[in-house]
Amino acid sequence: MALDTSSDAYVEFDRVQKSYDGEILVVKDLNLAMPKGEFLTMLGPSGSGKTTCLMMLAGFETATHGEIRLDGREINNIPPHKRGIGMVFQNYALFPHMTVNENLSFPLEVRGMGKDEREAKVARALDMVQMGEFGNRRPAQLSGGQQQRIALARALVFDPSLVLMDEPLGALDKQLREHMQYEIKHLHENLGITVVYVTHDQSEALTMSDRVAVFNDGRIQQLAPPDDLYERPDNSFVAQFIGENNKLTGTVKSKMGDAVQVELPGGATTEALAVNAGEVGSKTLISVRPERIEVATDGPNATDAQVKELIYLGDHIRCRLNVHGNDDFIVKVPNSAGHTHLKVGETTKVSWATEDARALDPL
Repeated sequence: MALDTSSDAYVEFDRVQKSYDGEILVVKDLNLAMPKGEFLTMLGPSGSGKTTCLMMLAGFETATHGEIRLDGREINNIPPHKRGIGMVFQNYALFPHMTVNENLSFPLEVRGMGKDEREAKVARALDMVQMGEFGNRRPAQLSGGQQQRIALARALVFDPSLVLMDEPLGALDKQLREHMQYEIKHLHENLGITVVYVTHDQSEALTMSDRVAVFNDGRIQQLAPPDDLYERPDNSFVAQFIGENNKLTGTVKSKMGDAVQVELPGGATTEALAVNAGEVGSKTLISVRPERIEVATDGPNATDAQVKELIYLGDHIRCRLNVHGNDDFIVKVPNSAGHTHLKVGETTKVSWATEDARALDPL
């Protein structure tokens, strides 16, 4: 869903910066454009700038520099209640003294909507989240998952074209959180709304999003669909933050088209895609996903490995190996009869295809 020009953008950050103290930038020259109807997740560790970006878009924080546009209109100086944006928070932010119906009716009253229309919209929003029978209850009479559904319904009740969600599932248990991920995804698909979603949970981002913006240190490290981020990370931060990743450090010996030959500690060589490898003679970091590695084979890029630990996980065995000085080299071995003979302490071989290894960040 990449955009060809900024004129196609529904939500747009143009050279946006944010500083709270006038010195340290928590958001640095952010340029981001997303089309109408997209589900975009801002993903990153605490302090990476993702929530600050969401709060600037909502109007609760002001950009220090740059423009934020919604449907082509600059909104920097428009107050939050006039932006027409739905918002869902982690702590639900429901009014405890109001019933569910009253909570949902409130944003409609603020907009001057008549009683009959309010009641129809409240009933419709509650039906969207399968909470139609709970209208007369107060928030304290609901479970956490039910309260989050009501918070979601309240964000949708006035038919906003843009909904912002800040860690909305963070307070829920794992099973309910995963269930709500699919519910939110299906609501997005059915309603065609534009969603900007903030989380630090990479599996949540991969499950729900059309595109994911990976933040670190106030900048977007990579903006891409989930499968691109996982299969083709641009740098070691993205490779490490999205899913599980093995790292090997070596020296670039030669370049051959899209590939590089890298000498590993101990003198062995391996080939990898030259994503951002640096010049011949420089150090580089190689990234290989655990599920792309073969054990006990003499395949391409084969090298010695010592088995340090085996953990049985049902459908696969998690093997921790020592490979060229890396004691935390992880391989996921399918649970089949041909692979159960591995023993802790023994030496074996590991191998991987050149296209599954990525030479990232020069060191």
